[in-house]
Amino acid sequence: MVLQQKQDLHLRMTTELRQAIELLQLSTYDLEQYIREQELENPLIELKESDRNESFQERISTKSSGNGAEQQDWVKQQEESKRDQLIKQVNVSFPDSETRQLLKAIIHNLDDNGYLSTDMQFMDPSRIELGIELLQQIGPPGIGARNLQECLLLQVRRSDIYPELVETFIGDHLTLIAERKWEKIAKSMGISLLQVNELHDYVLTLNPRPCPELSLVTTEFMIPDIVVEETEGKLSFHLNDRGLPKIGLQREYVSSLQGKSELSSYLSEYHKKAQWLLSSIEQRRHTIIRIVTEMLKKQESFFKEGFAALQPMTLKDIADSIEMHESTVSRAVSNKVMQTPVGSFEMRSLFTSKLSGQDGDSISQSAVKSLLQTLIAKEDKRKPLSDQKIADYFIKERGITVSRRTISKYREELQIPSSSKRKGIL
Repeated sequence: MVLQQKQDLHLRMTTELRQAIELLQLSTYDLEQYIREQELENPLIELKESDRNESFQERISTKSSGNGAEQQDWVKQQEESKRDQLIKQVNVSFPDSETRQLLKAIIHNLDDNGYLSTDMQFMDPSRIELGIELLQQIGPPGIGARNLQECLLLQVRRSDIYPELVETFIGDHLTLIAERKWEKIAKSMGISLLQVNELHDYVLTLNPRPCPELSLVTTEFMIPDIVVEETEGKLSFHLNDRGLPKIGLQREYVSSLQGKSELSSYLSEYHKKAQWLLSSIEQRRHTIIRIVTEMLKKQESFFKEGFAALQPMTLKDIADSIEMHESTVSRAVSNKVMQTPVGSFEMRSLFTSKLSGQDGDSISQSAVKSLLQTLIAKEDKRKPLSDQKIADYFIKERGITVSRRTISKYREELQIPSSSKRKGIL
């Protein structure tokens, strides 16, 4: 056994560095919560509320008026669900206790869209039919239906005016309608395609979700972290952090930091933490400003025209431009929302990979998706384009190399049905 001295170098992440990294990826709202937590843990920290006298939690929505002044929209959440309202309506409308009990059982077994669940199978079918019929008198048409077909038929029967053959159209041919086999429907019903088109147009006016507000839903509001504005053709931005409380130090403790007493030693550690917190917040702010400034340079057309003009841009592109590590940029854009003249978006969604063009230029995925939506919107609905034909169109007409599988993937992301399900009647 021999005693030896050895000198090694190790990289260790300090608590302060970990805090700085954590703050970088917090949204402005989460940053406020973090600051308030630090006030409770650090006796030296004293928070001074902003001039706006409101926290991010209290701020529901902010809009800018024509003169630039800010207005507040306060929305009171509905405390009573539609289900509770229906039950109250049952108590008022039906004096018979047995009928009220039946309807309340049905209401409690409705799903969030207003359909009757299968848990009611233990009850007499004739009683269920009666309950559904009575429920139509107090609820929206179609509520309590056991399937889509019944829901649509209930709405038809509640209507004063409807096409003559629509009940047969829905009752006997709903599967064919979903498959858009218009010729087969016309032949089976002995009517023309024009009549089929009229029946289909009427069905589209019906609601497949008769009561989507049945459950109590909490409204969530999105607070932007960065606000981009356009004034006389020029873009500018500011961080939406004016509601953050200001961090100060408790005056009665500052004088105790001097000296070598136990109290000064105790407070010294908290003083370092407070200073590091201030430094980390300022560094976070500086990093975001640098990133957004570069984004405005690279994506000026997007901020004025929308996703159709979004240029290919990766995290590495921004990192190289501002001489910053890619992981730092990734953390800085995480959980951040950007309000722009063309809408509000998550910052990360503005970073897209590139698709190559035949002329050597590149185009972003978002731009291709926008072109795809436009192309499908203008297609002949009698002969909708297949994914392969769309891919061929992009290669020949736009010079964009994209495969059929990629088109299919983008179409699904955009929630656009396949060509067979986009087929129109006339």
